[in-house]
Amino acid sequence: MFNFEKLQVWQKSIALAGQVYALTKTFPIDERFGLTNQMRRAAVSISSNIAEGCSRESKADFSRFIGIATGSAFELVSQARIARDQELLSPTAHDLLYRDSLEIVRMLTGLRDSLKE
Repeated sequence: MFNFEKLQVWQKSIALAGQVYALTKTFPIDERFGLTNQMRRAAVSISSNIAEGCSRESKADFSRFIGIATGSAFELVSQARIARDQELLSPTAHDLLYRDSLEIVRMLTGLRDSLKE
């Protein structure tokens, strides 16, 4: 097992990516290279940057990747809002993504703060 797989925030970000893939399957075909792709890439980027950061030798490098993961979560929130406003996501699905993204951001913030100590 790789060390990042033990992190609860990584596990939750993998689950979030799964949610995004499931929800975007219902998007129209003309969004395949637009919002569908953007949301999936942002969601995948969260766990990917956590994993890559764990491979770094310094806390400062790891912290930088956690910052990138946080930015990807912010992107996903923005994209989910657009999808909701365009009626591609139901308000319920949007709220679920928002809540789960917020939880991940809080966890990432805590992890990043712990790396400064």
